[in-house]
Amino acid sequence: MLFTILPAAVLFAPFVQAHVAPFHPSMWCFNGLSGDDINAEEAVNPVYQLPFSSYWMHANTGCLDHPPDDGQFLELPAGGSFTVEVASNRAMTSWSYAGANAGKWPDGQDHDDYDGDHTTCITVPNLHAENRSMAAGTSFAISYTSDISQVNQDNLVVFTVAAQTPWYRETTYDVPADMPACPDGGCICAWGWVPNHCGIPNMYMHPYRCKVTGATATTAVGTPQDAQWCEDNSADCVTGPKKFIVMNQNEGNTISLFGYQLNGQEKSPGYNNKMGFSAGAQNDIFTGGSSSSGSSSSGSSGSSSSGSSDSSSSSGSSSDSSSSDSDSAALVPVPTTSLAPAATSLASVATTSYADDTTSTTSSSTPAATSSSPVCRRRRRRDASRLIERDDFSLPDRRALLSHRRHAASSW
Repeated sequence: MLFTILPAAVLFAPFVQAHVAPFHPSMWCFNGLSGDDINAEEAVNPVYQLPFSSYWMHANTGCLDHPPDDGQFLELPAGGSFTVEVASNRAMTSWSYAGANAGKWPDGQDHDDYDGDHTTCITVPNLHAENRSMAAGTSFAISYTSDISQVNQDNLVVFTVAAQTPWYRETTYDVPADMPACPDGGCICAWGWVPNHCGIPNMYMHPYRCKVTGATATTAVGTPQDAQWCEDNSADCVTGPKKFIVMNQNEGNTISLFGYQLNGQEKSPGYNNKMGFSAGAQNDIFTGGSSSSGSSSSGSSGSSSSGSSDSSSSSGSSSDSSSSDSDSAALVPVPTTSLAPAATSLASVATTSYADDTTSTTSSSTPAATSSSPVCRRRRRRDASRLIERDDFSLPDRRALLSHRRHAASSW
């Protein structure tokens, strides 16, 4: 008993400021890069200003060489829902230490004050939000292939959105009733999150092996389109299947934004109604022909989590209107845009250090103004005044933030 409790207790200190991601045995790197790490945390790292071969399917972590064990699937019950455990580290879930560190919140700590009138950015755990109403929303997307090397921007379709997440550890997503069955080897799913300010404007992507259970429909998921900004004009919202959002990467971005959203902050895309995503199951994605998927629609051989009263449900309105067996040797797929690089071997994808996303709130896309322009000078004065009001940055951090913002586009 002592052997189990002590290692679990000392885990809290290193991980309290970590980012978050869903943990499940169907994910790549569930056991970490070592293959037996019950404190695995590779999945929580954001991707920012990377080439396609590095950010797509979180390849820069090295996780694509560590697929889930055979027979492990994230089960997607057609017309039902599934629950995952969003945490800052696998140690904070029921999948490690017999759940001793798993609590209501992603870091295993008590943060019930966050559910109240909270007005400062939450960094413990790092939820990139001031309160639940500001949580941008997260998604799962699906590709009807069993080979992760074949997943690309034109066959990965967002099928569910959990509004006002990430928030609690247990997070529930609704599945469209018309989801067709996956091939015999299952499908590939990806979790996505584009935060709403409170940090560097990065994004999150991580792969899972999944399968639809109880499928009766046969109409295929259609080819997705880029989601478009439509907060101020619903007529601009894209209907039908939509792509996984890619932003602030070196290539393959699905959207670039400039200007301000209705709450006065710089535009921030996400899986919410500002980008035309409704909360819950995306029931408008079935625009393809007859599905030729195989038999993985029945049975329950894969592991799945159960929900609880603390789970973040995907029901309700969307937030932010105001405010294969060859997996381990696969090639990273190329994007289907003109920006695509040549296919890259996983062995050649270098692990990239991750940006500290607690030091900026603006994008670093193509500069919208030079550092000597009136707009930029006003922005520097505004940023300086904001920094004076904050006490959570060291002097080097302040300098770095101002330097970053001087050359950043107003796209966040």
